[in-house]
Amino acid sequence: MGINWMEEVLKRKEELIQDTQALLRIPSVLDEEDATAEAPLGRAVYEALQFLLRRGQEEGFTAKNLDGLAGHLEMGQGDELIGILCHVDVVPPGDGWSSDPFAAEIRDGKIYARGAIDDKGPTMAAFYAMKIVKELGLPLKKRVRMIIGTDEESNWRCVDHYFKHEEMPTMGFAPDADFPIIYAEKGIVDLDLRQMFTETSEQGGIQLVSFHAGRRYNMVPDFAKAVLKVTKEQKERMIQQYRRFLQEADMKGEAAVEENTITFQLEGISAHAMEPENGKNAGLWLAKWLSSVELDAPAASFIRFVIDYFFADSRGNKLGIAYRDEITGDLTVNVGILSYEGQGGAKIGLNIRYPVTNEIEQTKQKLKSVAEQHGFTIAHFSDSKPHYVEQNHELVRTLQRVYEEQTGEHATLLSIGGGTYARSLKAGVAFGPLFPGRPDVAHQKDEYIIIDDLLKATAIYAQAIYELAK
Repeated sequence: MGINWMEEVLKRKEELIQDTQALLRIPSVLDEEDATAEAPLGRAVYEALQFLLRRGQEEGFTAKNLDGLAGHLEMGQGDELIGILCHVDVVPPGDGWSSDPFAAEIRDGKIYARGAIDDKGPTMAAFYAMKIVKELGLPLKKRVRMIIGTDEESNWRCVDHYFKHEEMPTMGFAPDADFPIIYAEKGIVDLDLRQMFTETSEQGGIQLVSFHAGRRYNMVPDFAKAVLKVTKEQKERMIQQYRRFLQEADMKGEAAVEENTITFQLEGISAHAMEPENGKNAGLWLAKWLSSVELDAPAASFIRFVIDYFFADSRGNKLGIAYRDEITGDLTVNVGILSYEGQGGAKIGLNIRYPVTNEIEQTKQKLKSVAEQHGFTIAHFSDSKPHYVEQNHELVRTLQRVYEEQTGEHATLLSIGGGTYARSLKAGVAFGPLFPGRPDVAHQKDEYIIIDDLLKATAIYAQAIYELAK
């Protein structure tokens, strides 16, 4: 059947762009303080879920809401099920945007918004791909189901809840990474190292009242703040020292003086945790400066540990956990959260991406040993296992063929450090939307999706859905 898939997409171009903007304008960041029984992850996240379910019903799909944590849209018939796993939650926008991160402005052929490339733009591409297949009346022997998550950027409670109540697809893909095809994903660990202090006094030195950086394990912190208690004589000297540091580090920051404290703020560069080197960790750099200050004993202990084991080392060499394999490359360590509250204790929140052949239990024991030597304990440890699909699997072969037909380029198989919903499927891969050579702006300020790429991805997804389900 000779279908010009791009032509079908272009017929619906304006509607696709408008729906994408409408979804992007919903500030669907996890907000449990705003949660209700109906909206367990916050009302904005729920609004985004409802938007898709409502649009699906309008298009004649069967829609289902699973307790506000997930949902699905289904078409077709048959015993087998093709899954398309998407998510409507987004990471916090962060600072430094050129425009409102939820305005979904179009400039120079791009839609700018948090979630544009991760994952609302691709979600709408997949939605319109299903819509095209349905409107063309193409015969399907399998059911096609878009599974909609709401907690992908945090704890994956959505898919955990979903697959407790719904069937596992025969195979499927997640439009939430890179083209051509990602067939292998690293394991992902989130963990907390906690340190409690027994000293009853500051034991000399300048008192570090508090230190905070980062909000998510899976983001490189782009902002850090430290509050120091100082004497009148120390104020000017410390401010001068900080200004020299900012100049040498080529970073932006401020020092705000109050009666007996100075608040030091530092701006870094955010990036996705799967490659910390793409960002500049504000927390680690502010800790670097604090390491030059004569701090009180508990603070000095915390800062020294952070610098000795994490600064300028995203591969775990200093921790003794470095590892790599040929399938998925290097183990990476992102310091996503730093928190210090004096006698209230300290916390380091890590995101570790480990290769598919890595024995994570051995890595955990090495970490535990290093941490305990410095008064830290592992207080939280969650592990999402690596994911791998054989290269000759029917799913992989079909998607390779579709990609090559649509682009005229070879469909190379890739592995990544990122974690996509594909890993929640027994047979699932990540499939776009980022084309080769495009910069990855997920989790960064001024995130965008190129409209031409959105259209091209929609055409690819439409053919892929048809080929997998026909």
